[in-house]
Amino acid sequence: MAKVSPVSIKYMIHASFKAQGPLEKPDVIGAIFGQTEGLLGNELEMRELQKEGKIGRIEVELEIVDGKSVGEIQVPTALDKSETTIIAAALETIDKIGPTEAEIKINKVEDVRGSKREFILQRAKALLQNLEGDAGDEMAKTLKEESRAEKIQEYGAEKLPAGDLSGNEVIVVEGRADVVNLLKNRVNNVMGMNGTKLPAEIAKLSETKEITLFVDGDRGGKLIAQNVINNAKVAYVAVAPDGKEVEELQGKEILIALRKRLPTDVFLRALARNGNGSGDNMEIMNEPEEEKEYSGDAKAALRKAYENIKGSKSGLLLDTNMDVIRKVSSKEIGKYARGSRTRIYALVVDGTATAGLIEMCDELNVKYLAALNFSAVANARVNLVSL
Repeated sequence: MAKVSPVSIKYMIHASFKAQGPLEKPDVIGAIFGQTEGLLGNELEMRELQKEGKIGRIEVELEIVDGKSVGEIQVPTALDKSETTIIAAALETIDKIGPTEAEIKINKVEDVRGSKREFILQRAKALLQNLEGDAGDEMAKTLKEESRAEKIQEYGAEKLPAGDLSGNEVIVVEGRADVVNLLKNRVNNVMGMNGTKLPAEIAKLSETKEITLFVDGDRGGKLIAQNVINNAKVAYVAVAPDGKEVEELQGKEILIALRKRLPTDVFLRALARNGNGSGDNMEIMNEPEEEKEYSGDAKAALRKAYENIKGSKSGLLLDTNMDVIRKVSSKEIGKYARGSRTRIYALVVDGTATAGLIEMCDELNVKYLAALNFSAVANARVNLVSL
């Protein structure tokens, strides 16, 4: 007798039966084959189907209670669902098992592949977590960083290294390596001075653009800041962590430093008060900000905010009080979130949150991202709220 391989089983017919007298398992199996013979035509003849491996081993469990037989039947099949349900219905036509009257009732027809799919999903998750080495991820990350760095361009007659200067705000750094590092970390509105001396073209640019000067966290960085402030219109000054250079900062360090930038007059007062020494004397500029949390029902607040942009394909940047910092086009929400001087606590998008937007939220430490739909991103830290 052929047996269906567990790999090929698609469905399992679960049935129960009761008979008026004592029976044995062969009686039940014999009745199944005998009383369905010729009932469904040659194509669904159960003996032939079993020989072909389309029906597996029929399992019977029975017990005798008060002289009567009751039990369970399982019939595995590799047929399609239509043929399987026909076989199941045929079993219910059996009215005699052995010498006694009997009744068979189908309890359910189970798609056993569902449990296989669940096993595959859970096993895949386990394998992913235990995967040794993440060379593929590292290669992808490196490729993305290098492609962003290739966007560097030359500005003006002095051929200053720069990124995208089309916006109203420009971040000025010391050299080309600083520019490359910021571009790799998705800070695009950056340009370099190509040295410690302020180029005339940057001084001219400061008349029409809002300039943020980003300097190293050492004594040299403070001296460069003083020189640039004296020769150009600088709105803000950002300082790298103590003892670090801009070109060696990681993405999170860059964003924290830019978020903590000071207006020029505040920077100069701190500099005058603390002297021209090392970064230790500028500790006022590098103390970590206290992270505030929204005290109310965040999800309810996000859904309420969404009502103001529903159907508009817009996005909202929200602070820790769930107040609107800015309303922008959903396509530009990433651009404005990166350039925001205020900490972005939550984003609301009237549309789909892309994988890039979710990754950006993790980079900026955004607490909540609310959207209609979400792209799949593994291990996202931002809290995703479905609208």
